[in-house]
Amino acid sequence: MFELRCSVRGCERTLEHRGSGLTCGSGHHFDRTKWGYWNVTQPQDHRSRNPGDAESAVLARHRWLERGYGGGLVEAIRPWLTEAFTGSGSASPRTLDLGCGEGWFGAAMFAEDADAYCGIDLSKRAMRIAARRWPEATWVLANADRGLPVHDDSVERVISLFGRRPVTEIGRVIDAAGICLVAIPAEDDLIELRERVQKSGHRRSRWEAVVEEMGGGGLDCVGRSTWRERVRLEPDAITDALAMTYRGARHAEQARARELTATEVTLAAELLLFRPKPPTGWTVGAGALPFYPDPSSGESRRHRLNDGQKGEETTRRDQQEAADPPSAADGIEGTGG
Repeated sequence: MFELRCSVRGCERTLEHRGSGLTCGSGHHFDRTKWGYWNVTQPQDHRSRNPGDAESAVLARHRWLERGYGGGLVEAIRPWLTEAFTGSGSASPRTLDLGCGEGWFGAAMFAEDADAYCGIDLSKRAMRIAARRWPEATWVLANADRGLPVHDDSVERVISLFGRRPVTEIGRVIDAAGICLVAIPAEDDLIELRERVQKSGHRRSRWEAVVEEMGGGGLDCVGRSTWRERVRLEPDAITDALAMTYRGARHAEQARARELTATEVTLAAELLLFRPKPPTGWTVGAGALPFYPDPSSGESRRHRLNDGQKGEETTRRDQQEAADPPSAADGIEGTGG
């Protein structure tokens, strides 16, 4: 099982698997739910009665992915997770999937590494589906923005596929030689549906803002690629595409959506690869590891964000969410809390 740490404020001790539950050295205990996932949320983690994605969006996304529309993206991502990872030589690098949703992508890409995989999301409905789909993996209900139940510097791969990007927490948990893969909607994702249903064909590039956001948290962008695929959607798939991305909710939009027949649609995503920035005194090597420390520098592995930077990140994230409502593919894999 993927090693977790206690989520009780001020504890952070390792959770040991004892019987059917998890217990830390301070005596805090967490039971596995009857559906197979771990709930480590705390009272302060909930800002609504039903946090996470709406159940209708979760189920629409589940049906969409079961139709196979995520297969092309998986094939585009897979080389990034193998060739780009140049970690410590671990046979099974630990992978943290933020906003894992129903677990479709995790099971598709990491089926052979269940013990080294952990999916995190804040939707109970999504967690139930994920645990049923791939019971061997570790599934955790948690609010990623408020804190990841994982130790510092302990994860070799962090992925966020259309999900949350808690930069401070990613920087805390990622190993010095680790990678972080982020997927966001490209400017022409589902453009045909947006033009016909919402009467809006606005194209907005987002990847530059994400690079800036992650850079402020100590993560350098070292690779970028655009995945794009054309598919033919039948009316039921069109309905799910709109529901899972929170589009077409207005009465007029619903009426226009019902008029659509089978339609050729663009699926597109920007893929961004990040690595931790080397702190002062480190040199960038050309060998297997991305960074080599200078033993004489006396520097720690890398700098942490100070309180001012954390505050700036929170403000930046809140401003971005206020000005950046869900896009065409924002809901593909869940909110991650």
